[in-house]
Amino acid sequence: MGRGFYIALEGAEGTGKSTHAARLATHLGALLTRETGGTDIGVRIRAILHDTSLTHLSHRAEALLIAADRAQHIDEIVAPALSSGRHVVSDRSVYSTLAYQGYGRGLKIDEIRQINEWALDSWWPDLVVLIDTPAELLERRMRGRQLDRFEREDDGFHARVRDGFRAMAAADPGRWAVIDGAAGMEEVGTNIRRAVTERMGL
Repeated sequence: MGRGFYIALEGAEGTGKSTHAARLATHLGALLTRETGGTDIGVRIRAILHDTSLTHLSHRAEALLIAADRAQHIDEIVAPALSSGRHVVSDRSVYSTLAYQGYGRGLKIDEIRQINEWALDSWWPDLVVLIDTPAELLERRMRGRQLDRFEREDDGFHARVRDGFRAMAAADPGRWAVIDGAAGMEEVGTNIRRAVTERMGL
């Protein structure tokens, strides 16, 4: 049996990644998972990362906690599934770290990539689906929600994150598929499935 495909859904807060990841996994019969918090250990790390009372967590400590979550996630969930021939669909991946802690926080991209190359043990996603959604639409969707520590960051931070995702997609078009998140939910889902079929033959 061949290796399964590792597909990650990425984007800013409010793009509908979680919904579309679940729908895509069901469509493919794939294993659905997420970062952070895809394992029992990861749930504990995620609780720290998203805790709004933690106002003094350093950016480097944040990046290392996320890398630790990823190392556990790869070893426990992703690598065994892929090795057995099962496809994996993940709500976020290593590229969120590059976008949020690199572009958003201003940490050095090369250093974050190096740390996460080790955490990933070379299991990088085969396909990254970026749901690219206009800022004004995201702001409307987030209104009235109880926001976590990342969601509470200022508009400048979120703009840098969005720009980071777009820059990574533009730099590696063979790995990334960009989907217009301004379309309706059903159209976005259809376009994601079409991109996965065209790119991965699934």
